[in-house]
Order: sequence, then structure tokens, then C-alpha cells
Amino acid sequence: MQDRNFDDIAEKFAHNIYGTTKGKIRQAVVWQDLTTLLAQLPQRSLRILDAGGGEGHMACQLAQAGHQVLLCDLSGEMIQRAAQLAEQKGVSQNMQFIQSSAQEIAQHLAQPVDLILFHAVLEWIAEPEAALQQLFGCLLPGGALSLMFFNANGLVMRNAVLGNFQLVDPVVRRRRKRSLSPQHPQQPLQVYGWLEQMGMRISGKTGVRVFHDYLQSRQLQTQKFEQLLALEQHYCRQEPYVSLGRYIHVMAHKPNLKDEL
Repeated sequence: MQDRNFDDIAEKFAHNIYGTTKGKIRQAVVWQDLTTLLAQLPQRSLRILDAGGGEGHMACQLAQAGHQVLLCDLSGEMIQRAAQLAEQKGVSQNMQFIQSSAQEIAQHLAQPVDLILFHAVLEWIAEPEAALQQLFGCLLPGGALSLMFFNANGLVMRNAVLGNFQLVDPVVRRRRKRSLSPQHPQQPLQVYGWLEQMGMRISGKTGVRVFHDYLQSRQLQTQKFEQLLALEQHYCRQEPYVSLGRYIHVMAHKPNLKDEL
């Protein structure tokens, strides 16, 4: 398996991920979490790495808040789109763009960062645990990781609800190579274990799209979006809904050197 590069379907990615109700829910729920996470970090302009940041929507929001954001992505097309968005938002002065994999970004950092975003990347790379270890080394002591990954539990539930019983096993690969459905969903307990083995302290878990993708009528996703979003935001940090989200967002902190003494 090779790490996924989205150069070939950048336009499709932009439309299907960012231009839909599922993208709006993802953005709203994760931004709520990030607001909480930012309040726990030093109250100054932070150094932030958005690893595999795609078009940079979240990165631009952070730059608008006055933080210094470095966005990297394996896709040159995505880097170009992110730079254009930053220009449109008027935040280019707070951003830097580097075409690089998340695993190799350390060589481009002048110093460790306060916060790392690693959203919807883990399920596209060949060695996810090794990637997390590389990013761990890029964090300042006391820094935080915002990790969102494609949830194997949610994939099972979604396929079962749709009657795609042949795809209920999360290890069954789809035939469509250009699909935006990740081929390698992650088991939540395994991901949590990786973080804990590195010494990270998990401070929060959130299910992203705990209802949206299971609706029998897709029309309700748009017709009753406000009610749906309210439900998502109310239940997304409670079990069993966290574990049934199509994605799971985890907030974790690197130990501070002072805490270890």
C-alpha cells in the first residue's frame, strides 16, 4: 500500500467533502472541539502544523484567529488550492505551505509546534502508527494533537444500514480506486492505544456525523439541516454515539517536562 495522493481527484474531493452537509457538520463539530483545545494551550499566537491539511479550511480559520499555521500535503494540487483560499481569506501572512508528507514534515520545521492537526489522513497512509510517532516528535512538551480518523465501527454500521452486507467487514476493499471512501478504516481502541503508548494523554473524544450518514432519506440532510446539526452537537461527545461516528476526533496532549519531574 502507498500513501494516497489526491491530485487526481482534487475537484471531486473539494465538492464531496467541503461542499456538502456532511462537510458542514464535520467543520462545525471539530471547530467546537478545537475551541476547547485552544483554551487549554498558551494564550498567545500559537505555532500550528496542519499535516495533510488539504484545501486548508480549518487552517485558514486558525490563521484568522492570529495563529501561525504551516500546512503540508502530499498533493501539489491541494497545496495550490489551500494557498488560494488563504489569499481569498486575507490570511496568507499567517500561513506557510509545503508540499510534503506528514511523515517527512519535521525536516521543514524550524522548531516544534504547539498544536498539530491530523484530520482524515490516518486511513490513507501505509503505516499510520509510524506517522503518529513522527508527528509526536514535532510537538512541544505540553503541546496538543487534534486527530480525526475514519472509524471502522461507523463503516460497519453504515454498510449494514444500507444492506451492503458484503461490505460489512471493514477490511473488505472497494473496487473503485478513485473512491473517496477510505480503504483502511481505523479501529478506535487501536488508535487510542497508539497514542497512550507514546505517552499522550487523551483529553476528549468526539463522534463526527453520528446521525447524518445513517438517515434513510438523504433529503432530510438538507431539508432539516439545522435540527440535524443541533442533534449532532448534542450527542457527539456521549457514548455510544462517539463510537458510531463516521469519523472520531481525538484530542490528546504531550506530557510537559515539568509534569514528569
